[in-house]
Amino acid sequence: MAREQLKNLTEPMYYLLLALTTPQHGYGIMQEVDRKTMGRVKIGAGTLYSLLSRFEKEDIIHQLSDDSRKKTYQLTAKGFVILREEFERLNQLVRDGKKHLEGIGDSDEI
Repeated sequence: MAREQLKNLTEPMYYLLLALTTPQHGYGIMQEVDRKTMGRVKIGAGTLYSLLSRFEKEDIIHQLSDDSRKKTYQLTAKGFVILREEFERLNQLVRDGKKHLEGIGDSDEI
Protein backbone atom coordinates (compact mmCIF):
# COMPACT_ATOMS: atom_id res chain seq x y z
CA MET A 1 0.00 0.00 0.00
CA ALA A 2 1.72 3.22 1.11
CA ARG A 3 4.97 1.30 1.55
CA GLU A 4 5.33 0.66 -2.19
CA GLN A 5 5.23 4.35 -2.95
CA LEU A 6 8.43 5.02 -1.01
CA LYS A 7 10.24 1.70 -0.75
CA ASN A 8 12.98 2.86 1.64
CA LEU A 9 13.29 6.35 3.04
CA THR A 10 16.59 8.21 3.02
CA GLU A 11 17.78 9.61 6.35
CA PRO A 12 16.65 13.15 5.47
CA MET A 13 13.21 11.81 4.45
CA TYR A 14 12.86 9.78 7.65
CA TYR A 15 13.88 12.60 9.96
CA LEU A 16 11.74 15.13 8.10
CA LEU A 17 8.68 12.93 8.62
CA LEU A 18 9.68 12.32 12.23
CA ALA A 19 9.90 16.08 12.78
CA LEU A 20 6.42 16.52 11.29
CA THR A 21 4.67 14.40 13.90
CA THR A 22 4.05 17.86 15.36
CA PRO A 23 3.34 20.96 13.23
CA GLN A 24 6.53 22.64 12.01
CA HIS A 25 7.65 25.24 9.50
CA GLY A 26 10.68 24.72 7.26
CA TYR A 27 13.34 26.25 9.48
CA GLY A 28 11.84 24.48 12.50
CA ILE A 29 12.15 21.15 10.66
CA MET A 30 15.85 21.78 9.96
CA GLN A 31 16.44 22.66 13.62
CA GLU A 32 14.47 19.63 14.86
CA VAL A 33 16.41 17.22 12.61
CA ASP A 34 19.69 18.75 13.73
CA ARG A 35 18.64 18.42 17.39
CA LYS A 36 17.29 14.86 17.08
CA THR A 37 20.45 13.64 15.32
CA MET A 38 22.86 15.76 17.38
CA GLY A 39 24.09 17.34 14.16
CA ARG A 40 24.70 14.04 12.34
CA VAL A 41 22.01 14.65 9.71
CA LYS A 42 21.70 18.03 8.03
CA ILE A 43 18.92 18.93 5.64
CA GLY A 44 19.73 21.86 3.39
CA ALA A 45 17.04 24.28 2.26
CA GLY A 46 16.97 22.90 -1.31
CA THR A 47 16.52 19.31 -0.16
CA LEU A 48 13.98 20.33 2.48
CA TYR A 49 11.70 22.27 0.15
CA SER A 50 12.00 19.65 -2.59
CA LEU A 51 10.92 16.94 -0.13
CA LEU A 52 8.13 19.08 1.32
CA SER A 53 6.76 19.68 -2.18
CA ARG A 54 7.00 16.00 -3.11
CA PHE A 55 5.45 14.81 0.15
CA GLU A 56 2.63 17.32 -0.12
CA LYS A 57 1.83 16.21 -3.69
CA GLU A 58 1.77 12.59 -2.51
CA ASP A 59 -0.51 13.41 0.46
CA ILE A 60 2.14 12.36 2.98
CA ILE A 61 2.09 15.78 4.62
CA HIS A 62 -0.29 18.71 4.41
CA GLN A 63 0.09 22.41 4.89
CA LEU A 64 -1.68 23.68 7.99
CA SER A 65 -1.09 27.39 7.48
CA ASP A 66 0.62 29.88 5.21
CA ASP A 67 1.56 32.85 7.38
CA SER A 68 3.30 35.06 4.78
CA ARG A 69 6.73 33.40 4.52
CA LYS A 70 6.22 30.63 7.10
CA LYS A 71 4.28 27.62 5.90
CA THR A 72 3.47 25.10 8.62
CA TYR A 73 3.21 21.39 7.78
CA GLN A 74 2.15 18.20 9.53
CA LEU A 75 1.97 14.50 8.69
CA THR A 76 -1.23 13.12 7.21
CA ALA A 77 -2.57 9.72 8.28
CA LYS A 78 -0.88 8.25 5.17
CA GLY A 79 2.39 9.92 6.17
CA PHE A 80 2.18 8.48 9.66
CA VAL A 81 1.69 4.98 8.19
CA ILE A 82 4.78 5.43 5.98
CA LEU A 83 6.82 6.69 8.95
CA ARG A 84 5.65 3.81 11.16
CA GLU A 85 6.43 1.21 8.46
CA GLU A 86 9.92 2.66 7.98
CA PHE A 87 10.46 2.61 11.75
CA GLU A 88 9.48 -1.08 11.82
CA ARG A 89 11.70 -1.86 8.80
CA LEU A 90 14.71 -0.20 10.45
CA ASN A 91 14.07 -2.06 13.70
CA GLN A 92 13.96 -5.35 11.77
CA LEU A 93 17.35 -4.55 10.24
CA VAL A 94 18.77 -3.97 13.71
CA ARG A 95 17.23 -7.20 15.07
CA ASP A 96 18.63 -9.19 12.14
CA GLY A 97 22.07 -7.65 12.58
CA LYS A 98 22.03 -8.25 16.32
CA LYS A 99 21.14 -11.94 15.87
CA HIS A 100 23.86 -12.38 13.30
CA LEU A 101 26.60 -10.45 15.07
CA GLU A 102 26.08 -11.67 18.63
CA GLY A 103 29.01 -13.84 19.60
CA ILE A 104 31.07 -12.95 16.54
CA GLY A 105 32.77 -9.96 18.17
CA ASP A 106 35.49 -12.09 19.80
CA SER A 107 36.22 -14.27 16.78
CA ASP A 108 38.50 -13.72 13.80
CA GLU A 109 35.55 -13.58 11.38
CA ILE A 110 35.47 -9.78 11.39
